[in-house]
Amino acid sequence: MRLSAMGDVAMTVPVLRAFVNQYPDIKITVVSRPFFKPFFDTIPSVSFFAFDEKEKHKGFIGLLRLFQDLKRLEIDAFADLHNVLRAQVVRTLFALSGKKVAAVDKGRAEKKGLTSLENKVFKPLASMFERHVAVFAKLGFSIDLSHPMFPAKAVLNEELTNIIGTENQKLIGIAPFAQYDSKVYPLDLMQEVIAQLAKNPQHKIFLFGGGKKEMEILDAIATPYRNVINMAGKIKFQQELQLISNLDVMVSMDSGNAHIAAMLGVKVITLWGATHPYAGFMPFNQPIENSLVSDREKYPLLPTSVYGNKKVEGYDEAMRTIAPEAVVNKIREKLNS
Repeated sequence: MRLSAMGDVAMTVPVLRAFVNQYPDIKITVVSRPFFKPFFDTIPSVSFFAFDEKEKHKGFIGLLRLFQDLKRLEIDAFADLHNVLRAQVVRTLFALSGKKVAAVDKGRAEKKGLTSLENKVFKPLASMFERHVAVFAKLGFSIDLSHPMFPAKAVLNEELTNIIGTENQKLIGIAPFAQYDSKVYPLDLMQEVIAQLAKNPQHKIFLFGGGKKEMEILDAIATPYRNVINMAGKIKFQQELQLISNLDVMVSMDSGNAHIAAMLGVKVITLWGATHPYAGFMPFNQPIENSLVSDREKYPLLPTSVYGNKKVEGYDEAMRTIAPEAVVNKIREKLNS
């Protein structure tokens, strides 16, 4: 069970893919929000159970219904990969019914030390993938993530092909937004990155985002260039996953798009502001050098937050220490590797 957020749900995919490869006779049922179902469609032995937050499974009575619905599936063990109140209720009901249960340890105390403004303990913490693996180990299933498997690139349908074209170009995705401003690379600097990349006719750049405001911004960025396309609002979510699977590289903030691309086996470059890859949210199977972080000599209190939801005075400009040239060079490096 993992209900949200998008990036966190995407981070369960590589672990489940490894699980079914190493335990092909075990059936897994993923409990999550309906929107996330496409994440799991290509994993064999995995069924999806849609959590109906607004009606059937709303409130405590709804959670009792959820437990009854899942109980009918003859579940032997319950893995709580969320460890919030709703998941805790369902987990407790399974435990009381005599089933094996295990929950993720989010390492809150360690993360508090990493992001503390005083007496900071700056060291890498266990990744969320390692924490998920630990949950299944408690249930008796050890999982080896050292030889990851990824789905084949999706075959693009005619609608997508018409949008992106059929030219033999390097496909670059850029997702310049995040939930919190402290994780967003300054827009003027991102425009410099895009301008440099767009000079090469062998590059085709796709911009990802959502919501009316983001669509308008991305439209304005893409308009001057023939080889830059704003995909926001143009295709369905499943088509977006298909397109991302065909990218040569994805550039993202510390946000869901990074984890989506990584779960599909795409090279991912991430830009970090208030947060830091040491907190355990670096995209799956990506080398640490793909994480471009803000300058801690100039901003020694970084990271100031695990999720980017805390503001620290004087740290608004931290991401300006990541030079556009560094981003462009890293993209070129990955395209040529």
